Amino acid sequence: MTAAIAERRDRKAFTRLFDHFAPRVKSFLMRMGTEEEAAEEITQEVMLTLWRKAALFNPEKSSLSTWLFRIARNRRIDQIRRARSDGIDTDDPTLLPEPEPPADAVFNARAREERVRDALTALPEEQLVLIESAFFRGLSHSQIAEQTGLPLGTVKSRIRLAFERLRRSFEGDERVDTDFSE
Repeated sequence: MTAAIAERRDRKAFTRLFDHFAPRVKSFLMRMGTEEEAAEEITQEVMLTLWRKAALFNPEKSSLSTWLFRIARNRRIDQIRRARSDGIDTDDPTLLPEPEPPADAVFNARAREERVRDALTALPEEQLVLIESAFFRGLSHSQIAEQTGLPLGTVKSRIRLAFERLRRSFEGDERVDTDFSE
């Protein structure tokens, strides 16, 4: 009968299957603890799936009843998940957006970013490339040495020299954190 539904959209075949399976699917759902109204809704969805996707049913893999009851079970699980996600407490402080920072904090952050950018561009090219690799691309010293062909000790000493230059350029500016340790 599912072939008749899939191939010819045979309404009589669908009606026979609907009359046979709909009450059984609803009863199955109610035995699983689904309320009657929800069981009726899920049953309608299951039977609609039969109508729309009859071509997907493979009698070699399972019986029609197994296929329909599996669909019903999965729809019930989906409904339970949706109900759980609908229960979000909108007053939960973790869901509230972060408050806007004060204007002076935004101004200071921008000034600090500008100073850091200026200090980085003042570094010699061979040190800047290594700093960018380590801190913006997240590479280890060994990976940097491998990529650049430089000895590991050279990579470490150039990064250390770059840190010293950066520290000196920020001395006396408490807006910039000068702890550049890894």
